Amino acid sequence: MANILTAIKNLIDNPIIELTSHYSGRNRANGVGDALEKFTKDLFANTLFETDEYKKTLKYNEVFSYQGNQNNPPDIMLKNGDSIEVKKVQGNANALALNSSYPKSKLYSNSTMITEACKNCEQWSEKDIIYIVGNTDDSKLKSLWFVYGDCYAANKSTYERVKNTIIDGLHLIPNIELAPTNELGKIKKVDPLGITDLRVRGMWSIFHPVRVFDYLPKMDLNNNFKFYCVMREEKFNSFSEVDKNTILSIKDKNFKISDLKIKNPDNPAKLINIKFMEFYYG
Repeated sequence: MANILTAIKNLIDNPIIELTSHYSGRNRANGVGDALEKFTKDLFANTLFETDEYKKTLKYNEVFSYQGNQNNPPDIMLKNGDSIEVKKVQGNANALALNSSYPKSKLYSNSTMITEACKNCEQWSEKDIIYIVGNTDDSKLKSLWFVYGDCYAANKSTYERVKNTIIDGLHLIPNIELAPTNELGKIKKVDPLGITDLRVRGMWSIFHPVRVFDYLPKMDLNNNFKFYCVMREEKFNSFSEVDKNTILSIKDKNFKISDLKIKNPDNPAKLINIKFMEFYYG
């Protein structure tokens, strides 16, 4: 079954960093961001070199239960597996823009931020979420992070407390009309003529993984491309023995798996055990 370990194996076997040139021609991508999302799908579906678009479509249908839209998380969902959010950044970015969707340690089917198509694509209530963060220039992939949300973001109650406090505060403003919305709020008829509305939107962001996990020991080789993966030890242990052994048996000198500890996103005073993977190329 397609999962993060099979995707990592495909990446190591086929380290494609010239994204726009790889996704030119019939499978044309609209810029490097679009190419990064296509690359992510192909890593998980094992279709990096499939040129027949019909065969690729069938394989995507076999592997994914949902392929999202730009306005609602997630970007991709694996059938009976994890959800995936893909983020592209350029330069030494300090933060990832999440817009109206706060960071997620898990994805829940009752979230108001996901579409009905996502909620109904399969029978599910909760999924692990992988943040895939690619640093690019105009054509090339320079680094790639696979980070599970429960290693990266706090429990949803942390963010919803702030969100709900803001919404409650809007209701305390006298003599305004609040309209129903999935955003923080929409105030109708602000002025005496009743011709001005105000949308109140959340614009969430989160530090880039390279900054969040800057305390972890890394090989830090001087290569053109760097890959890192952060997952909880129990998540790694949940995969099949075949998939785990395939990763553990990789002999590439530029690939390494370490047993490390990271700060718990809900309480940094406590540490959680993780598997940390590194791969360098070029």
